[in-house]
Amino acid sequence: MSQLSLFNSDEYFQFPEELLEYTEHFLDAKKASKLEKKLLETTPWKQNTQKIYNKTVQTPRLTAWYGNAGKSYHLGGNEFMVNQWSPELLNLKKKIEKATGYEFNSVLLNLYRDGNDSVAWHRDKESELGNRPAIASVSLGQVRNFDFRKVDDHNKKHSLPLQHGSLLIMKGDLQLHWEHRIAKSAQPLKPRINLTFRMIREISTLL
Repeated sequence: MSQLSLFNSDEYFQFPEELLEYTEHFLDAKKASKLEKKLLETTPWKQNTQKIYNKTVQTPRLTAWYGNAGKSYHLGGNEFMVNQWSPELLNLKKKIEKATGYEFNSVLLNLYRDGNDSVAWHRDKESELGNRPAIASVSLGQVRNFDFRKVDDHNKKHSLPLQHGSLLIMKGDLQLHWEHRIAKSAQPLKPRINLTFRMIREISTLL
């Protein structure tokens, strides 16, 4: 893991290691490309809906949850049925756990099909994740900028281009004080898969 140094137009900024750790080549290019191809072809991608200003809209990306068999996850007031771990995802989970010392029981996959797909400013601060969650984020495919901004001062904003095969660990008080997003782009972009491994505290067995 390396300490994360970011630049913007006005300043040099170094995220403290207790908030972010970044490994650019966590997976080598060959392994990352093989995993990307496998996930694109075999993942049961779904497009969810969300309410924005009392209007129901489709989320601008495709998603899939994986975790322990026979479980549903309650997150942010919603219940998600999960797919059983595939061998590839289970091996990746174990590799991340060995490298970081954190444990995870689920992974959310996001597929950004092109520059029109995005995720708005948000914080992963649901109670089911705990007070100071550690989230491991693996990126595959198209490099996209991962933007951060301070919750109480939006002028403090930084971007990190997440490389193919990279691992970003978000931890500590990051979700309390910082928001993050993947913005839309007018540029022609290829697909990108993001895998966020999490420890969800409240898990119920499906009847």
